[in-house]
Amino acid sequence: MSSAYTQARVLSQGIYLGDNLELLTRLPDCSFTLVYVDPPFNTGRRQRRLTLSTTRDPAGDRTGFGGARYRSERVSSRSYLDHYDDYLAFIEPRVRAARRLLREDGTFYFHIDYREAHYCKLLLDEVFGREAFLNEIIWAYDYGARSRRRWPAKHDTILVYVKDPERYFFDGEAVDREPYMAPGLVGAEKAARGKLPTDVWWHTIVSPTGSEKTGYPSQKPLGVLRRIVQASSREDDWCLDFFAGSGTLGAAALPLGRRCILCDSSPEAVEIMRLRLGLPVLSTGGTPLPRLSPPAQRS
Repeated sequence: MSSAYTQARVLSQGIYLGDNLELLTRLPDCSFTLVYVDPPFNTGRRQRRLTLSTTRDPAGDRTGFGGARYRSERVSSRSYLDHYDDYLAFIEPRVRAARRLLREDGTFYFHIDYREAHYCKLLLDEVFGREAFLNEIIWAYDYGARSRRRWPAKHDTILVYVKDPERYFFDGEAVDREPYMAPGLVGAEKAARGKLPTDVWWHTIVSPTGSEKTGYPSQKPLGVLRRIVQASSREDDWCLDFFAGSGTLGAAALPLGRRCILCDSSPEAVEIMRLRLGLPVLSTGGTPLPRLSPPAQRS
């Protein structure tokens, strides 16, 4: 198979099932304006998402609006083991491939948590060069368990690097504005317009009971990915996520007129993306695949 045929075959919008490293080797150089990845965080724990169905029942185990009681039943459970013996050895070839795939004006967003952020920062400095480091974004949220023995961990880190520090694309004006924390200090006009975000993003997680949820264990909020897509890509640009999970990059990019390639090794994740986005599903070799499983049950 010739290189030209391989590139033409693979650089088509869709969801790819398989080893992302196999796909990355088939993609043509300098193709993507935006690459975002949310790799496993190497927590060593099994990540799990339960899907529950609730039924009105006076003797139920849950209390709802107005004191009504409901009985909950488990519909399904999804999980994956978040552990790699040598995390950086796993990540490095994929990061190097991501840099090769970026256009000269491209940007790479690497989403990680506090356990690995400092190690990954050193790796990314080596691959991209320290001069290519653009931002450390802190995504802060306030939801979940509370620790009594330390400050509760309520943030993720998104490390941002560019292919060329002199040529990268960034459009802060295109990003949805957010309210001022002290609107009375800036005047009515500015308060009505809102302010541009800083490198600290206050945004809730995906609500366990909201319409946005897919049931995927580590799904990220659409608002966070929308901000990234708006700032670091233009209409018709190509976006890539090769740890795509529930496909939130695609859910943000497609309505904004971007094109995207998504990849995951989990058939379950790929089927969630297909149902969510309606894109064709292919193997990492470019072969079209049929529907992978019955539709996921929703609560």
